[in-house]
Amino acid sequence: MWFRNARVFRFTKPFNITADELEEKLQADTFKPCGPQETTRQGWVAPLGKHGETLVHSANGYHLIALRREDKILPGSVVKELVEERAEVIETDQGRKVRRKEKDELKEQVMLEMLPQAFSKNRRSFAYLAPKDGVMVVDAGSAKQAEEIASALRKSIGSLPVRPPAVEQAPVFTFTGWLDESIDLPAQVELGDECELKDPAEDGGVVRCKGMNLQADEIQNHLQAGMQVTKLAITWDDNVSFVLDEELGIRRLKFGETLQEQLDNVDADDALAKFDASFSLMTLELAKLIPGLLEALGGEDRSALIDGEDRPAPVSE
Repeated sequence: MWFRNARVFRFTKPFNITADELEEKLQADTFKPCGPQETTRQGWVAPLGKHGETLVHSANGYHLIALRREDKILPGSVVKELVEERAEVIETDQGRKVRRKEKDELKEQVMLEMLPQAFSKNRRSFAYLAPKDGVMVVDAGSAKQAEEIASALRKSIGSLPVRPPAVEQAPVFTFTGWLDESIDLPAQVELGDECELKDPAEDGGVVRCKGMNLQADEIQNHLQAGMQVTKLAITWDDNVSFVLDEELGIRRLKFGETLQEQLDNVDADDALAKFDASFSLMTLELAKLIPGLLEALGGEDRSALIDGEDRPAPVSE
């Protein structure tokens, strides 16, 4: 159980929920396959798949959940062809032109007829809640996908006071400073070989660099011309590598050999033990990475967060 991406949400006020409480609330929205006339459905499933039955897998106070989404796939070209055929029959039989509104109605009719035989595309999205750390982490490559699971969870439990974390200075400013050396590179950060540069002008260009020394003259020339760094590949503390973007989205997350060696010591024949061990190792590593990364990016802006006494939390902890 290694996340490939990490979209972090910060709880804006104290939020404590036990595994049993979460399990009970999710049970009302378990996944059920699409009905004959439905195009999409989603619901909660067991994170362990066939190796588990509960909807919540907990370890060390971290609660892992999984949302399954089913979408019926209707080839657009086939739908369009059938609609045109039916429109042509109407025009021939009735001697009139089929207008756009009627074509839309024909399209809806065709789709309803095709749905029972349509192929299904299924996707599972994972997230874990860490109340003691004040965060929820979603394995999602985009903000939209992360918000999908946050919205589903909010619906199931009634309240989910979260927002993306904010930092005191724009990540683009920090990334650019690291590359042009106007900001000292933190001790935990090692630059990778990939970045994205953007011209801040409205119609400015984009330069994507891969497999390069990020402090080479070619990149420095772009920075001197006013381009800014919006994505940056880094290795954190010699143990976790990823690409970080200006929205603080972590993508292509790779955990180092040390964690893999610890996992290899677990009995490989026990799927549950293997899953539990990898989840524990990952969450403990991310529990160190997230606050450290926010601090390296200039410190977290906690002005909108509420502490246990319903007053603004201090900026520095």
